[in-house]
Amino acid sequence: MHKNSDISSGITYRNELLRKGIHLLSLTIPIVYSFTDRSLAITILAPMAIISVLIDVLSHVNHSVREMMFKVFGKLLRPHEVRSDKILLNGASYVLISALLCVVIFPKIIMITAFSILIVSDTAAALFGRKFGRSRFFDKSLEGAGAFFFSAAGVVAVVGIFSDSNTPFYVSGMIAAIAGAVVESASIRLRLDDNLSIPLSVGGVLLIGDWIATHFFNYKTFLTLLP
Repeated sequence: MHKNSDISSGITYRNELLRKGIHLLSLTIPIVYSFTDRSLAITILAPMAIISVLIDVLSHVNHSVREMMFKVFGKLLRPHEVRSDKILLNGASYVLISALLCVVIFPKIIMITAFSILIVSDTAAALFGRKFGRSRFFDKSLEGAGAFFFSAAGVVAVVGIFSDSNTPFYVSGMIAAIAGAVVESASIRLRLDDNLSIPLSVGGVLLIGDWIATHFFNYKTFLTLLP
């Protein structure tokens, strides 16, 4: 039941399509990052995240800013993003915060994989789950979770091909795809925005997978594939 008594409620499916279309534009972050280094990425992302959060906060405390936000993005906002009784960040702010954290915490190949899975698979889960979701799975639908997993597996395959990855990357990636699908489906009970929980969980699984492969099976680490 991705259709949604959960976080997708409050906006129409057409507006969900538009919201997720905008969400997909965030794929430019890992694409650009693949051609640059960590310090430059942080230099670009940090001010963007700060500005986004400031605008977000102002939209809750300043009437003029709030009216402007409603006029431009009103139809695309979730119910929790328009609450006036407390300050809750919107999805765009969390995406930028997530990108910055992933760049700081993870090696490049993990950041690119985990963040791309967030953008692609969260979109697939939301759209497919709202349209075809019938079977309950945690807070969402089994159909949406399936869409998340298969699209995440596709992301792992694409990153793996372009980085000439080894077997541990693909194995860890498939396990990370399952973990991401579970975390996305349980996002409400976890009480953590899935723009943070998905890439952090996926990235964490990839890190653990690389550690196991190098320490117990003598594989060469895949963390240096994208310097």
